Amino acid sequence: MVYTDTGGDGPIALLIHVGLWSLLWRGLIDELSPQFRCITFDVPGSGLSDAAPASLAAATHAIGRVIDQLDLRDVTLVVHDTGGWATMAALAAAPRRAECVSRLVAVNTFGWRPRGVLRLALRFMGSAIMRELTVWTGFLAWASATRFGVGRHFDRATKRAWRRGLRPHSRRRFLHHMFADAAKDRRTSQAAQQGIVALSDRPTMTVLGRFGDYFFFRRGWRRIRPTMTDLTVPWGLHFPQSDNPALVARAITDWAAGPSSEYRPRATDPST
Repeated sequence: MVYTDTGGDGPIALLIHVGLWSLLWRGLIDELSPQFRCITFDVPGSGLSDAAPASLAAATHAIGRVIDQLDLRDVTLVVHDTGGWATMAALAAAPRRAECVSRLVAVNTFGWRPRGVLRLALRFMGSAIMRELTVWTGFLAWASATRFGVGRHFDRATKRAWRRGLRPHSRRRFLHHMFADAAKDRRTSQAAQQGIVALSDRPTMTVLGRFGDYFFFRRGWRRIRPTMTDLTVPWGLHFPQSDNPALVARAITDWAAGPSSEYRPRATDPST
């Protein structure tokens, strides 16, 4: 499994996306790295990692292994899209994983079982028709590198690198398998809900684009985290961290350093 670690002595920011690949965090990492030790990775089957069967359960297992093997503490957890759902399930699998998280930043992701329009959208995007259409046309790989995806601040070389990472058909299919599993994998959904409960006392920030909250994620987070901090990125779409990485990084840095994000992890038994 390929991962990036900027190193340094600062607090840890663990950035997790599942579906496309970790290059989407590049702008935010550039902005955060002076203050944070930033870690991100590609779960097996995606990005630059080795080929592997594509399932949300496998992604969940991989996320858990990274947290365990790196022995992380006092983590600012930054999750995006189905990466949020998979990460919550990974935290539920071992109590000490949740204890290493001091604060949660939810970037255009959800923390509840998909229902209604969200579930329909996940099923549609995860359908075989949509999966094979985007695989053979290459449309998503191309479009996601534009200003409407992750590429608003990418130079030409980075856009080419992004598209190369999505050139293999297996990589293009991966995202759609994640959507399908998010809609139908009840076991992972139940685990994810348990993970959300495990972080119920953690300071939480949501980051959403001005034009990207089409599933009303902000409303959902406000319902389960009434005291959350919220950032709306002007002109932001589905990838607000890519639309304005400087704004998002500054908001995370200021929030993490302030009293509203203070959390004292409970002592844990190292044998658990």
